[in-house]
Amino acid sequence: MATNDFPLFVAAGEALTDLIVADPAQTRWHSVTGGSTWNVARTMAHLGLPSAFAGAISRDVFGDALWRATEAAGLDARFTQRLGKSPLLAVVHRLDPPSYFFVGDDSADLHFDAALLPQGWREHCRWLHFGGISLAREPLAARLLALAREARAAGIGISYDPNYRLLMDERYDPTLRAMTALADVVKVSEEDLVGLFRSPDTKASFARLRGYNPAARFLYTKGEQGAELHVGDQSWQVAAPGIVVQDTVGAGDASIAAFVHSLLRQPDRTPLDHLRCAVAAGAAACLGAGATPPSLAQIDALMATMA
Repeated sequence: MATNDFPLFVAAGEALTDLIVADPAQTRWHSVTGGSTWNVARTMAHLGLPSAFAGAISRDVFGDALWRATEAAGLDARFTQRLGKSPLLAVVHRLDPPSYFFVGDDSADLHFDAALLPQGWREHCRWLHFGGISLAREPLAARLLALAREARAAGIGISYDPNYRLLMDERYDPTLRAMTALADVVKVSEEDLVGLFRSPDTKASFARLRGYNPAARFLYTKGEQGAELHVGDQSWQVAAPGIVVQDTVGAGDASIAAFVHSLLRQPDRTPLDHLRCAVAAGAAACLGAGATPPSLAQIDALMATMA
């Protein structure tokens, strides 16, 4: 890749390894590469937009797997830093209901340094995506927030998907407010709202979130019920297409990636069509096992059934 050939889209945050229990006695486990922001970058690359994941991973077997998957996805590897630190692990010790915890004290992801990214990348970047647990882990969170503020000042588009996890307690509130205020697009689910605002009243929580940035586009995903798009005093709603669901892993990541891809590649689309694209992508991601990035052909086919 040429030095001046920079990605148009960068997702900054965490790449991690899911360690998932494989038997009731919890004696066997299998590992899967993942991470919310990493998945968004991988999906965007799969949709054909030059993309990168900006973050840090370890130099052990877990980091090796993430590095291979990053290269296989066609992401610009210059943005992914490798460090001699421990890996970030999400240990899923029960599947029904899902129960997990994170292992990552002083792990590689926390040492990501935006100053080490390729010189001149900002002049070519059109969009930066943030979210996931990276914004709830210091000192990484402060560095990512600073990067978002710099991007905003430079006129780079910003999307934000908090992707609620248990470690996002009241200490996360200032970050939620700050990132929402910086974002052009905020993606949120009903589960996110309940967790982030610690309240079952999703209507009130969504109104409060929108109050942090009334000018932003808010993509509100509702699983099998589809999604809503809110912009100012206007809103649109789209039902999910009828599909046979394999699993829902990565559906939210696919929906925000496809929404931003639609904004960048087809800016003349109506807001309703941008929303249809996001819903179709989320549904397409459910057709395969694991976080399977949807293809443009799959998205277009499902959109045709929704018109």
